[in-house]
Amino acid sequence: MAAKILPVVKLATKVTIAGGALYVACDSGLLGSSEQGSEALGKAKSAIPPAIEEWMKYFGLQAQLPTMPKIEFSPVQAWNSGVRWTISSLSEAPSKASDYTNQGLQYVKDLTK
Repeated sequence: MAAKILPVVKLATKVTIAGGALYVACDSGLLGSSEQGSEALGKAKSAIPPAIEEWMKYFGLQAQLPTMPKIEFSPVQAWNSGVRWTISSLSEAPSKASDYTNQGLQYVKDLTK
């Protein structure tokens, strides 16, 4: 009987963890707009180092943590640059395809001479 219940318990545990992670991501704004993502990143940057220090004191560890590197990353700008690149690539696709087709035909003509 226990052999039949174990896979169900494992699946339930995995689904619970995944659902909890999804809930936390939605609740903190990670799956929202880019402004909400920027706010969530700022909150994480300010909350993680004090929490790590508190846990180190709780467990009696006396290691010196390295300082947090300054990352100048703006999700808004990264999103916009990705959208711009995609749109420009899609707009250039027909002309690039015809150029590559002409180059391929010229190559084949040169081979058959």
